[in-house]
Amino acid sequence: MNEFDKPRRISPKVYSLIVSAIILAFGTGYGLSLVGQGLAARAGNSVTVTGQARTNATADNAVWTLNAQESSQSAAAAVTKVEKSVAALTNYLVAGGIPAAAIETGGVNTNAINEYINGNPTGRVLSYQANQNLTVRSKDVNLVNSLSNGIGKLLQTGVNINNYGPQFYVSNLAALRPTLLAQAMVDAKARGISMTKAVGSKLGSVIAVSSGPVQVTSPDSVDTSGGGMYDTTTIPKTVTVTVSVSFKVK
Repeated sequence: MNEFDKPRRISPKVYSLIVSAIILAFGTGYGLSLVGQGLAARAGNSVTVTGQARTNATADNAVWTLNAQESSQSAAAAVTKVEKSVAALTNYLVAGGIPAAAIETGGVNTNAINEYINGNPTGRVLSYQANQNLTVRSKDVNLVNSLSNGIGKLLQTGVNINNYGPQFYVSNLAALRPTLLAQAMVDAKARGISMTKAVGSKLGSVIAVSSGPVQVTSPDSVDTSGGGMYDTTTIPKTVTVTVSVSFKVK
């Protein structure tokens, strides 16, 4: 047997290093597996649910903007006509029960209506147009709504009035919000209990809470907006609040 065929013995020092490396590798792998399991358990030991609460509300504030618009061959004549239209509109509102103090009249604006031929201005003024805004602010929302619906009688007299329709608002919205948020939290907890019970777990304490925007809609509407919705076209309204709640799971 020559020198190269003789088996080489591993020195005790090298053997010790190899064993230490194996133990270290095993320990590291096992430790990482425990960390992974711990993170997985932590990530899976919570549930996030949405809670919702809604209530009916009635608008108690109305803002109604109207616009009188007239035209004539001169600016002065157009202003005179629009002032008569505003006076007739004011009389209609006051006779209908709106206090004069609740009526705000804006300034008169005029503009020239120029002549165009084939898209090119001729430099000739065809007529002048004058317009003036009038705004009603009232808490008698039903009266405002009735006068808006009946304004056709005034239009039949020949005045030119643009009715943009009243806008109705709920003044106690800020007072409703805390109660609705509390009810939404109760709803979220009830949903969380149902979900965890179905899989044999128990709902724990709250980890995090966030609330969504308030949605003010017409009754029975399903419209929502990410930034919140406020429908002003109806007197009866539905106010909805949502919350997102994360719970620990036992």
